Amino acid sequence: MGPCPFALPLPMSFDLVLFGGTGDLAWRKLMPALFQAFRHGTLPPGGRIVGVARDALSDAQYRDLIRQRFEHVELAKRPSPEEFERFAGLLHFQRMDLSKPGDYAALAARLRERNAGTVVLYLATAPQLFTTVVEQLAAAGLNTPATRIVLEKPLGHDLASNRAINETVCRAFGERQVFRIDHYLGKPAVQNLFALRFGNALFEPLWRRETIANIQVTIAEDLGVEKRGGFYDGTGALRDMVQNHALQLLCALAMEPPISADADAIRDEKLKVLRSLRPWTAETLGAHAIRGQYGAGAVRGMSVAGYREEAGVAPDSCTETYVALRAEVANWRWAGVPFYIRTGKRLAARDAHIVVNFRPAPHAIFRTPLSASNQLVIHLQPRDGLELHLLAQGQENRRQVQSLTPVHLNLDFDQRFGAERVGAYERLLLDVIDGRLNLFVRSDEQEAAWRWVEPLLEAWKAGGDTGLRPYAAGSWGPSAASAMIARDGFCWSEEQ
Repeated sequence: MGPCPFALPLPMSFDLVLFGGTGDLAWRKLMPALFQAFRHGTLPPGGRIVGVARDALSDAQYRDLIRQRFEHVELAKRPSPEEFERFAGLLHFQRMDLSKPGDYAALAARLRERNAGTVVLYLATAPQLFTTVVEQLAAAGLNTPATRIVLEKPLGHDLASNRAINETVCRAFGERQVFRIDHYLGKPAVQNLFALRFGNALFEPLWRRETIANIQVTIAEDLGVEKRGGFYDGTGALRDMVQNHALQLLCALAMEPPISADADAIRDEKLKVLRSLRPWTAETLGAHAIRGQYGAGAVRGMSVAGYREEAGVAPDSCTETYVALRAEVANWRWAGVPFYIRTGKRLAARDAHIVVNFRPAPHAIFRTPLSASNQLVIHLQPRDGLELHLLAQGQENRRQVQSLTPVHLNLDFDQRFGAERVGAYERLLLDVIDGRLNLFVRSDEQEAAWRWVEPLLEAWKAGGDTGLRPYAAGSWGPSAASAMIARDGFCWSEEQ
């Protein structure tokens, strides 16, 4: 299991081995991201992309497959024939059965032929294969100091399986070789959240319990489970979205300023947030955790089936497609401030955003609308930008009545910086090749996140469909989620 006796590596070169190279993630996200980096001139020279799968394909056949799949990506990310011809020179294919040690030896031999300076092993496979693949990679000597391994979420099904995978990975690779990817951390708006907090003097003094009333994180999808019913029915919204994406966003919002931009300095502060989350109790499990499942309805004017009618879904499934939670970060900065998280499928719109609701002025000398407040809205998708909601006196007020009107400042990042900015997967893939860990999740972070959601998983599994609230497709979820936040005197952002 020791390192292979490689010769001196080729300078400025990399091999990116994509396990699951013919799969959905590969052609929908990873290949378009790699092409964009190639188009932008940011992909390091001397690179090679090796797709790995059980299919019997030659290099030429694999290139033709990727060319056909590119016809289904959005137009702006589609290469011209000339562009694809140049990009295709990077693409190669290796047939592998991931259960056969001999196939790993063949891959190792192929990589030795070129001896790239960096080898990236991207596991875009089913998570239940991670342990087997990592063990076989080590046995074939593919865990050299030049190797970086990328693990897609979900990393495990629960706390125990997450620990088992990470223990196996850590026996074969050093922690600084392991890139646990969460593509939300690569979104430009999330990067600007860090810049907003830690690169400016304006907001950080206000970023605390004395001035913030509540924070809301919304990750809404209008799509259903599409062709992933079988996978999703064994996963659910809590595992698919909350344990990773939503909690990482919460960490970015609640963490203390790190002492530097070093990866471990940032991840140390995120870990403190996860460990500060107030644990679940029998009372809060019932009052502060809402789960739902969509029924038939209409989305964008079209009738759609309910979740239990989707292909691959059990007719009596109790899997949640919607989650709304009330969380608290029990430390001096945030004590008493509720963090509301909601995510779901078949909701009214595709919309991911964060709303920071500030407390009202301590002494009112103006008349203001009852629902008006200062807000910072961070748009993640489909829009990308910031809105700052303020109160001002309008010119239409001619009677000198001391009343204020809501106004807002709107920064659209696409208009300001151009729509052709670096996408999430493009940024993260380049970071892997360059060895930057800042936007990747450490093993102890993942374990802390799983530990926090584990009581929810256990309670919902034991309860079956008890407490599983139906909601119509095309709505904003079950009414119980609105009731949960209303008990604190607040409402969701679209209800204001």
